[in-house]
Amino acid sequence: MRKICVFTGTRADYGLLKPLMKAIQKEQNLKLQILVSGSHLSSEFGNTYKEIKEDGFNIDEKIENLLLSDSSTGIAKSTGLGIIGYADSLDRLQPNICIVLGDRFEALAFAYTSFVKKIPLVHISGGEITEGALDDSIRHSITKFAHIHLVATKEYKKRVIQLGEDPSRVYNVGEIGLIGMRDNLLSKQEFEKSINFKLNKKNILFTYHPETLDTKNIKKNIKEILSALSKLENTNIIFTKANADEGGKIINKELEKFVRNYKNSVLFDSLGRKRYLSALQFMDIVMGNSSSGLVEVPSFKIATINIGDRQKGRIKAQSVIDVKVDKNEILNAINQIYTKEFQDKLKTIKNPYEKNDTLPFIIKLLKNINLEKIINKKFYDLKC
Repeated sequence: MRKICVFTGTRADYGLLKPLMKAIQKEQNLKLQILVSGSHLSSEFGNTYKEIKEDGFNIDEKIENLLLSDSSTGIAKSTGLGIIGYADSLDRLQPNICIVLGDRFEALAFAYTSFVKKIPLVHISGGEITEGALDDSIRHSITKFAHIHLVATKEYKKRVIQLGEDPSRVYNVGEIGLIGMRDNLLSKQEFEKSINFKLNKKNILFTYHPETLDTKNIKKNIKEILSALSKLENTNIIFTKANADEGGKIINKELEKFVRNYKNSVLFDSLGRKRYLSALQFMDIVMGNSSSGLVEVPSFKIATINIGDRQKGRIKAQSVIDVKVDKNEILNAINQIYTKEFQDKLKTIKNPYEKNDTLPFIIKLLKNINLEKIINKKFYDLKC
């Protein structure tokens, strides 16, 4: 029986990994192991490890690595603490394959540890671009530590190969976060009850993370965005807090101030996957700079206002409007979305990240891939 160790460090990557974890759990020839770390174990970010347990999973290892500081020094030290903790965890678990998703510093620490310990590593969501964040370099670094690559589009597959990875180990499987996305969602009444907040005529879901390459302007940027939102009428806003990146606490403090002054808004540490996806059924707009606005939201045929450069370079559906951190641009984008022309366009939107056979393909791969000599990596040179 193959032991598959899945790493999760945030509410975001867990939401995407959950369907895959469920599928591994059901396979007789695979044994699921779960290593939880990062903001999952922080009360400041909602202790989201509890959601993992409530979903019926057994958490094999919990490694606390987040320091109270969200400065660049704190992030660097948290990465180091992660490596120390993950090394001991992997000694105890002895997995045959490790799985990591995305581009965060916790994921980088886990990928490095798996690589050094010569454990075959599957990386999900490589080849993507986020020019406004340190994540860009982190993601490509994880690619170089990984042995198998599960990417979301043919463009991303090409980019992973361009990084020197063997094409035979790079698979375009689509976006795993779209698997079972509409299963068992809450009704409007159930959703409102779960958040103790009534929806309005117009509704916006907002998540904004720091642009980690421009930390000097974080406070200025969030104030500019909230200034635009303060002008809206007949509109309710559901905020979810920023993640544990450098500067995230600055954003969260400004959100807390806004919600205290505007009764048409509410703030959550985390909605959790089910409530978040349920919310999308009833939103007019998803706003901020979360990757979810690009990856999942288009499947619900609603609009995304993508603010700033954090997601610059990612493939986007036509339902996404890119704006600068500028009050007038944001308000103009909101007005554009409510036009008949844009609403008609939303009805025909296609999500570039969707594929039909994502989950069966990945499970078959995990069960059957030959692990002999897989850790021997050679740089693949492109023919010029």
